[in-house]
Amino acid sequence: MQERVPNTSPPEPIEGKRGATVAGPRNVELELMAPDLFAPPPTDSGSLPNMHFPFAFAHNRLEEGGWAREITARELPALTSMAIVNMRLGPGVVRELHWHKEAEWAYITAGKARLTVVDADRHAYVDDLEPGDVWLIPSGVPHSIQGLEEGTEFVLVFDDAQFSENQTLLITEFLAHMPREVVSKNFGLPEADFDSLPKHQKYIFPLPVPPPLDVVRKQLTEVPAPQPYVFHASKVPATKFDGGSTKIIDARHFPETTLSALIIDLEPGALREIHWHPDADELQYYTKGKGRMTVFDATSNARTFDFQAGDVGCVPKTLGHYIENTGNEPLQVINVFNSKDYRDISLNQWMALTPPEMVKGTLNLNEKVMGALRRSYQPVVK
Repeated sequence: MQERVPNTSPPEPIEGKRGATVAGPRNVELELMAPDLFAPPPTDSGSLPNMHFPFAFAHNRLEEGGWAREITARELPALTSMAIVNMRLGPGVVRELHWHKEAEWAYITAGKARLTVVDADRHAYVDDLEPGDVWLIPSGVPHSIQGLEEGTEFVLVFDDAQFSENQTLLITEFLAHMPREVVSKNFGLPEADFDSLPKHQKYIFPLPVPPPLDVVRKQLTEVPAPQPYVFHASKVPATKFDGGSTKIIDARHFPETTLSALIIDLEPGALREIHWHPDADELQYYTKGKGRMTVFDATSNARTFDFQAGDVGCVPKTLGHYIENTGNEPLQVINVFNSKDYRDISLNQWMALTPPEMVKGTLNLNEKVMGALRRSYQPVVK
């Protein structure tokens, strides 16, 4: 590992003969959180855009019993195809009945949630989810979310970087902006029966914790419906490697999804190997630990970023990168891609599967390096 800025206060942006002390105003806490920006490694070059934004810097919308904050192209311009929302609902608290112009992919990070969906085939789907479970709600399909006994927290990824939680189509606003006589006629009841309709959106609001799942399902239908919008990924074992594990969630396992994901767990010092994705942008949400990533683009552009739990990163498709656990605790990253099938290109495998004389002649490598190349798939290395 290359020399890093010492974890002292205050650090100085000096590596060897490069750099100098800071003489002006400074924010030492942020400098310590982003050492590879404060004192970039010598391999960094050019002017790649910022690909890191912490949720701690995102505006938080506080509601009764919950909150929501988002990172979109407005906060992180390098996001061009996806946006991410972090939401918390207390026990019984509801994210009101709504729908989106965009598809919604979700991952439960804490607690338990109840998801209710009604689609264009008039099917009612109700299911309970726990940490590690996911759902995918297609564009235009109405749904609601409710925290169970311990409440819930989750991240939502939308397939449009310009998405905003503040522009959701809500049932409260929908009815508030329909003429009262039209609402009366639609439901076949006197206008007076709708006098108590909310005049403004509820968005997030408290209700009692709902009854058990089987009770609610029987209220809606005697025949249990399939659950095409939910994938209980928490029940699927991860693939283990020396140094950590990965779990793929894509259309091969979850046919309804239009976004795919790779859940990465890295032990201290381990590496998500150098790679890139040929057909999808990558959005990252760091849930545990500390890490760093270098992103490479053409014409010698490269930049290194540091991350910790609660941060969001992104990598445009085809750009080479890695993720390294730089802390003393396990690192977990949820990677979401704007493609229904997960794919990556491994630098190691590419070199191993290329005629050896071509690789040796291009990179001036010795036989020891050539012999260490591996053809097997190993996305995590110790």
